[in-house]
Amino acid sequence: MDINSKHKVDASFAMSSMTDVIFLLLIFFMLTSSFITPSGLPVNLPTSKSSNIVMQKISVTVTPDLQYFVNDKQVSLNNLEQALKVELKDKEGVVVLHCDKSVPVEHLVNVASIATKLEAKISLATKPD
Repeated sequence: MDINSKHKVDASFAMSSMTDVIFLLLIFFMLTSSFITPSGLPVNLPTSKSSNIVMQKISVTVTPDLQYFVNDKQVSLNNLEQALKVELKDKEGVVVLHCDKSVPVEHLVNVASIATKLEAKISLATKPD
């Protein structure tokens, strides 16, 4: 009585399909990582030991000479609330604050209070330490 099968199963594994998947994932992550755009205005951000990356929807920049920019458009402090209200209308309520480290904290608190009044979350942009 012959118990051995005539059809042998090949136990080897083809790696070519796995490398295709890995290269596709690599290309995907390289392309999507360039979609995160930093603020176009040059400000000297404070440093931090730990930071989280937040998808930037709305950016508020305070320059050293106390000029305010909402998404790279200059606005006055009096019109900041109205400009934020327009930007927050259709977007997620996350405001990323790019504040120069030489700016007094009072101005940072003013922008944060306006954003919280509009029920938006505030995130402070920092440089990694």
